Formats: sequence, C-alpha cells, structure tokens
Amino acid sequence: MPLGRRSDCGDAKFAGVELALPASDTETALQDVAACGFDFVATPLRRSSVFGDTVLSLQPLTYATALLAPVGRSGQIVGITSFCLEPDSPDRNIGQASAAALREELEWGMHLGLQACLLPLPPKLGNANFAQIINQVMGGLSNMALWLQIPLTSPSEPAVPSTGSNPADSAKEANSGSSKPAVANGHQPPQGSATHSPTGASLDSWAWWNQVRCMCAHQGQLGVALTLGAAVPSHSALQRWFGEPVRAIVVPTSIFQTNKRGFPALPKAHQAVLVSFFQLNVQVLLSDTERLLSMPEDLTSDSAFPSLSEASQRQPAASTSSSRDQQQQQQQQQHPLKPYWEYLSFLFRRQPEATPDQMLELSYRDYLQAPLQPLQDNLESATYETFEKDTTKYTVYQRAIHAALLDCTPQEGTEDIVVMVVGAGRGPLVTASLKAAHEAGRRVKVWAVEKNLNAIIHIQHLVVSHGWEDMVTIVAADMRHWEAPQQADILVSELLGSFGDNELSPECLDGAQKFLRQGGISIPQSYTSFLQPITTAKLWNDVKAYEDTEHYETPFVAKLHRFTPLADPQPVFTFSHPNTAQPIDNSRYCQLTFESTGESAICHGFAGYFDAVLYKQIHLSILPSTHTPNMASWFPIYFPIQQPVQIAASQDLAMGIWRCAANHKVWYEWCVTQPQCSAIHNPNGRSYFVGL
Repeated sequence: MPLGRRSDCGDAKFAGVELALPASDTETALQDVAACGFDFVATPLRRSSVFGDTVLSLQPLTYATALLAPVGRSGQIVGITSFCLEPDSPDRNIGQASAAALREELEWGMHLGLQACLLPLPPKLGNANFAQIINQVMGGLSNMALWLQIPLTSPSEPAVPSTGSNPADSAKEANSGSSKPAVANGHQPPQGSATHSPTGASLDSWAWWNQVRCMCAHQGQLGVALTLGAAVPSHSALQRWFGEPVRAIVVPTSIFQTNKRGFPALPKAHQAVLVSFFQLNVQVLLSDTERLLSMPEDLTSDSAFPSLSEASQRQPAASTSSSRDQQQQQQQQQHPLKPYWEYLSFLFRRQPEATPDQMLELSYRDYLQAPLQPLQDNLESATYETFEKDTTKYTVYQRAIHAALLDCTPQEGTEDIVVMVVGAGRGPLVTASLKAAHEAGRRVKVWAVEKNLNAIIHIQHLVVSHGWEDMVTIVAADMRHWEAPQQADILVSELLGSFGDNELSPECLDGAQKFLRQGGISIPQSYTSFLQPITTAKLWNDVKAYEDTEHYETPFVAKLHRFTPLADPQPVFTFSHPNTAQPIDNSRYCQLTFESTGESAICHGFAGYFDAVLYKQIHLSILPSTHTPNMASWFPIYFPIQQPVQIAASQDLAMGIWRCAANHKVWYEWCVTQPQCSAIHNPNGRSYFVGL
C-alpha cells in the first residue's frame, strides 16, 4: 500500500520491511506484511541455523537453507546477502569461502528474479575482490538491481545530534551503538563494520561506495541503500549523496523514540533527512524488526515462526492502570509494525504539496533533451504552446518593454514609437508590447518578424481577433536578411537558450541590429552564461547508455533533480546588444577554476545557466541564486564528460570551454584541466553543433 497518493515522489511512496521469511508458507508472511501497509520485504537469501555465523560455518544453499519466493511474488522481495562475507579478507580460506558464497547467493537471487539484492559493503577501502565479483554478476543481470548497504553517517563525519521528545533515550541509543548498520533479525556484520573500521581504512563511507562504483565502471544496475543511524550527518555530507544512485534509505526501529501518545516517532533531524530523500524518489526500508516481533532463535523451525497476527498477540498485555487510555490499548492490540508504517505514511503525506509548475516539470526531471535548433528547424505549434504557458516570462518582458517605452521618445516626424519583435513565434511578445504601450500611455507601431510560415498564421489570427491591424505589421522573413522600411526604437527578442547564447541569439541579433536606430534599445540588453561542476550519476549513466562518443559530446537540456553541486556557478560568456564591436566576433574561450569544498567528490559534468538583463534592473534568470520566481521556460543545460573526474578533498577543479563559430555553424568544446586532464570534447563540432 503506497504511503500516500501523491505522484511527484516516484518510488518514495513505496516502503519495505526487513524480515526473515519462514521456510514454508512465505505467501502468508508476505500477505501479513502487506496488511501492515508495506509494499516489499527484504530478507536473507540464505537461512542460517544460528545467529552470528562465520563464513566457514555457512551451510550450502539447499531447499532447507535457500530463500524460496512464492509464485508471482519475486518482484516484492529484496534478497540480502550474508553479512559475514569478507571476499577481501587477508585470511585466504575466509576470502575464498566468502567469494564462493557471495557468487552463490547472487546467482540464486538472479534465478528467483528478485527486484534487487542488498549487499552489506565491507566498511573499508580496497574491496577489489568484492567489486570484481559483483561486476561479473552484473554482466548477466537483466532486471535485478544490486544495492550496496552503507551507513549514512561515516565515523569520521561530524554528526548532528538527534533531537526529539526524549533526549535521554536518544543519548542512550547513541552510546549503545545503535548507529551500527541495521540488519535482518539479529544478523550483524563481522568485526570491521562501520563502527569498527580496520586500522588504516578510510572512515568515509562515501569513499567506500565510490571506489567500488569506479571499479565496476559506473554500472547503472549498481545503487546504494543508506542506513540512517542515531545521529544524522551534516548538510554538506548529506548533500553529497543527492547526486548518487540512492535506491533506499534503511531506517532501524531502534532509532525511533516514543512520543507523548505512545507511538513511535523520529527526531526532527531524522525527519528532515527522510523528507529530503522522499523528494528524491528514494524508498524507505524499515529494519531491525526482530525485537518487535520476538523472533525465535531457530529460524529453521517453521512451527515456531509466528505469523504477523501471532506476533501481535505476543506483545505485553495492556496495563490495567488508570493512566492507560483506550487508545493505548488499541495500539497494543494491532500488529507491532503497523504504527511504524503509519508514521512513515504520515511523514510522506506531510510534505508540502507540489506546485502546478512542479507538477508540469515532473516528467522532465533528470530527462535528457537535445537543445532546440530554432534557426535550422521550424518549431511545432505544441512547442510554442508549452513556452506560452509560462506567463511569468511574458510578464517580466512586459515590465521591461513598459520601462523602455517610458524612456523612449518618438522619432522625428512621427508620434509612434517603433517596436520590432524579431523571432515573434505565435505572437506572445506582440501582445506583451501592446499591453505595455497601453499601460505606459504610448502610441506604438509594432513589427512582428518571423521566419516560420506556420507561426505567421497564428500571428495573423491573433492580430485580426484583437483588431490590431492598424498597429501591427507582420513580416514573414529571416531577421538576419530582412531590409526594414524604417528603423526601430526598441528591438524585442526571445532567442535565449538554457546557456544564454546556445540558440544563436548573438548571431541573430547581430544581423537584426542594423534596423535599430542609433541610441535605440535592445531587449534583452545583455546575457551571461554560468557553469558549475556537478555530481549526477543518473544523467551520466543515461548518456553512457548510448554507447557512443557523440552523446558525451552533446550538451543536453535537463530539469536537474538528483544532483549535487560541487561549487558555486561561475560566469562564462557575456553578450551585449546592440553589439558595437568591430569586427564582430562571437567566438569565446574561458578558463574556470572551482575551489575545493573540503570533501572528496566525483564530477560527472557541468550544469549551465544564464542570467539576462532585459532592461536596466529587470532580469530573467535561471541561475539558482537569482532564479526568476515561478518561471519554467528554461531548464539548465548539462555538459557531460566522457570519464567522471575524481576530486580529492584538497583539490581544486579547473576546466576550459570554447564557443566556436564558422560560416554555417556554432558549437562548444570543453575539457577538464585539473586535477586530471580530459580529452577536449566535441572538437570541430564533430558530434554537436547549432546550424546557422
């Protein structure tokens, strides 16, 4: 049962529970879990006769020891590999036995067709043998994913203390080691776990993940399951995971506190962590459930395994004390896991409702789109219609035109101010110009110049339906080649791309400025592009999936959602209009250096933005720090790099970018120059260019 009905959080509406399934009657066990509200179960792939097994004591997989999935239920099960496996152990016997057992369990999970397998990652660097095994297994995967279970809070990271209704219990849990990785029903990892890291090993859990990910060539089937501990990480440490393929967040029941009404609840800091991952479409997996279900130690005894209804009956009887009200008695009579699902559902449903603009953007999140080619291609009506839904943009344009009209005086011999809208599309800027003139009390003569003959029909209908024939003249021509019969006082255009100049606004306006009178006003007056390095495993793997060089050398428009910015954006190229340079040259080169944030990271490419000055202090911007409120016409642009760049905590990142121009095309080239040098991407526009 989903945690809520909202559709903007993807898989986050599904919650699972970590539970050891009985050897028989697993169907009933899954039905009981579903009755509590949970959508899937994470359970060991290998049954164990005693807790605390070592790899040398593990029994081979047989019908008595292997997880058996009911028919049609494999998609609701996540298998868990044994926690005692140490393929990289210095002990040869343990290493060989662990490698064999890991292969055996993963192959069994593949055979069952499970949705995923959860693998506790050995908490250290140097897991080469572990990585080699799962890399080989992934070569044969079709649908099953692999989730590496890692503690969210590294031992070396500064943690934010948990706060809640019971600080004493919180401190007790922290001191008792409840931040250790939560596992299914009593199984614990071997010594050398997240809280007992081997001497000389890195204490940065992100580094453990990153090393295995890199050894596995950034395979898309490999994801992360982060275990939430008694303390939460700092904001910067948490944000580092936002660009990673986090598939689940594991929440142990031991970190819950009891609120005043007797129900389980999380401290506010933990609530914030969960909500942040909900918004990134990450599922929750409730773990450490054995203490609630009073599981027997001998899991092989099917008759001793309680159903969920039986487990609820094993809970302590309700107190006869007068301080116990009826609500608490009812709470004790329900299944012990039900209040946890209800609390997770409460947190999920309590998130702020998505705005209409956010719902409109939903299908575009982390989705690669090729930038438009407005000069080379004629846009379809649906594309124009999508842009025109963004009323904010045209409201800002109208403000800029209004301000320009107030500063303008008609040319000698006429009472009209001449406004030329170049690249008029279906006419929204024509409408904005006439509205601004009415507000300013100015008479205007509007020229609407558009090369797309199909869009011209829409402008004709607009003009006739509003009775604007005496004020608007429609011209079907390319602005670069049209010879205007009179000069303009104000030149208005809407030619900006996600990177400012990437849809050839400079080239178009350089051709059109010849019919702007001396001292005339261009709207926009200038625009500047910006770049910042980012971690975005989702977008980079989507590019990788094409298995060619071309897509690594193509800038894509994308609504960035699951990403981590690695530095503040820096300005790249600025273009001003009218352009008074002689000769005009729109080629550019820029070298950028982004200072270290003090944390190791991986860079998957660069996010691009723009800030445009329409007129004086009136801006349009998609730069995160100055983004125009409620404007959705432009998404950022993503410049991928063929090989992700590893950045140590003390290292700066430097890159170079070129805007190149020829007679028939414009293109970008880019490369990383520090801490490692990459190849220059897209030389001579071999993979991507914008046609003139």
